Amino acid sequence: MVRHAVDRTSADNDAFSGLADAGRQAGSAFGGVPLDRRPIAEQVANRIMGMIKSGNLKSGDRLPTEQQMTIAFAISRPPLREALKALTLMGVLESRQGGRYTVTDLTPSRLVAPFNAMLAVAEYDVDQQFEARSVVDLELIRLCARRAPIEQLNRIMKLAVDGRAFENDPVAFRLIDIEFHQAINDGGGNALLASLAQVLYDLGLDVRRTASELPGVINISVAQHVVVAEALMARDETAAAAAYRKHLEHVRDTTQQSMAIADRS
Repeated sequence: MVRHAVDRTSADNDAFSGLADAGRQAGSAFGGVPLDRRPIAEQVANRIMGMIKSGNLKSGDRLPTEQQMTIAFAISRPPLREALKALTLMGVLESRQGGRYTVTDLTPSRLVAPFNAMLAVAEYDVDQQFEARSVVDLELIRLCARRAPIEQLNRIMKLAVDGRAFENDPVAFRLIDIEFHQAINDGGGNALLASLAQVLYDLGLDVRRTASELPGVINISVAQHVVVAEALMARDETAAAAAYRKHLEHVRDTTQQSMAIADRS
C-alpha cells in the first residue's frame, strides 16, 4: 500500500543517495546512448515513474521480470535493482512473492506533473491525435535516419527485435514500445520535437492499453517495428517514413477498434 510522505522521507533520501554509485558502476550510457548526466538508476526510476504518471502503468500492474527490463532498458541488473528499490521505498512499487514488482494504489492523478496539464483536453479525439503524430513523428523519423549515430540505430534495431520476446506480455511490451519510440525521437536530434512527440504518444494511453491486449495487435506492432528499424539502419528516409506511417495507421485503427468495443460493453 502507499506510504505517507512523512513516513518515507528518510527512506527516500537513503534510496536516492545510492543512485550515483549505481550509475558509476553501470557506466555512463543508458540503453547504449548517453541520455544525460544523471546516474543510470535514477534515469530508469524516472522512466518507470513517467509511465505511471502518463497512465501507461496503473495500480495493480505487474512489472516485467528483471531480465525483461534489463533487455528493454539495455542495462545491467545492479542499477535496475537500485531503481526498483528506490521506487519501492517511495511507495510507488511493491515487491510481491516471486520477485515481481507491482504498482501500488498510488494513482497517476497523485503523481501527475504540471507538464501533463498539456494533455488535458475536453474529449479525446483519436483522429486528431494521429493526424498530429503523423506530422511530428514522421519528421522525427526522417531526421533520425539522417542524423542518428550508428550506436543509436543499433539501439533502435535491438529494441525492435527484442520486442518479439514480449508478444504475450502486454505490460512488458508497453515498456519496450515506449523505449523504441523514444529512441527514434532522440535519434532525430531535436529536443523540442522529441518532447512534443512524447506528449502526443501519451494521449489516450488508457484506450491504447486496452488495444494492446487485443489478439494479434502486439505481433503486428513488433513486425512493423522491425521494418521501421531496418529502414533506419539503411538510412532510407523515404522507406522509414512509409513504414512508420503504416505503423501509426495500425495503432490508430486498433485504438478505434478498442474504443468501439468499450462503447458496446
